[in-house]
Amino acid sequence: MKDKKRFIPMLRVAKSKLALLAVVFAFAACDTSEEQTVAVFEDLILEDNFDQDGAPDASIWNYDIGTGQNGWGNNELQYYTSRSENVSVQNGYLLITARKENFQGSGYTSARLLTKGKFENTYGRYEARIKLPYGRGIWPAFWLLGSDIPGEVWPQIGEIDIMEYRGQEPTVVLGTVHGPGYSAGQSISKRYELQGDRFDTGFHIFGIEWGPEFINFYVDDVLYNQITPEDVPGEWVFNHDFYIILNLAVGGSFVGSPNAETVFPQTMLVDYVRVYESNGKRNF
Repeated sequence: MKDKKRFIPMLRVAKSKLALLAVVFAFAACDTSEEQTVAVFEDLILEDNFDQDGAPDASIWNYDIGTGQNGWGNNELQYYTSRSENVSVQNGYLLITARKENFQGSGYTSARLLTKGKFENTYGRYEARIKLPYGRGIWPAFWLLGSDIPGEVWPQIGEIDIMEYRGQEPTVVLGTVHGPGYSAGQSISKRYELQGDRFDTGFHIFGIEWGPEFINFYVDDVLYNQITPEDVPGEWVFNHDFYIILNLAVGGSFVGSPNAETVFPQTMLVDYVRVYESNGKRNF
């Protein structure tokens, strides 16, 4: 039985002049005489440890089925299903598996899970411990999409990509936001490169800490990017409910098509998904 120890993130505190909702986040060394205040996200409001074999917990997860419009808007090649061949819980892990097979007119199958209508929330720490797949044309993601707003469509509803990854670049992930005036190729994004290792050889924790005027991006305990309203060229559209999506795409404009060296099946392994709310502030 694998160890399911809870990971409670602690922010590294240092000098900063960024005042975010009276919360100061800091990223470099400070002297001990300077008091800093940070948000503390440790009130657990959602947790799925994938402990029950079979299908994912239906009280948390829905499925997107099919190819969407224009390959889910990205020229993707897979057909998303809810079949056990593409999505299942086994031995304490969620398995999302992409397969090369002819199915409903597509040459590949995979799965896309989402909490829409079951868990939607504004702000907090969102994290998942994931082992990523590998290969050209393989495109896993852990992300948030804005809940439906009457009369509004993407990108006005907002999108937060907590982790996005090209299978042909096994040492690099990206953290990104999309909104009006900064979507698709004009999105606000930053790369994080793993040193001396690859994301397909072990598990890593991908997370954000999100408040009214900031989104901080983490890999494991490393804060590698902060995005604020001043960093986007359009409206800040991240002050309403979002839902969670976990998916494994094949092909598309972001990664290109698989080639002869891409091995199938490929599986995205998820150890847990957790969401924390802030319980106030802590002084250091």
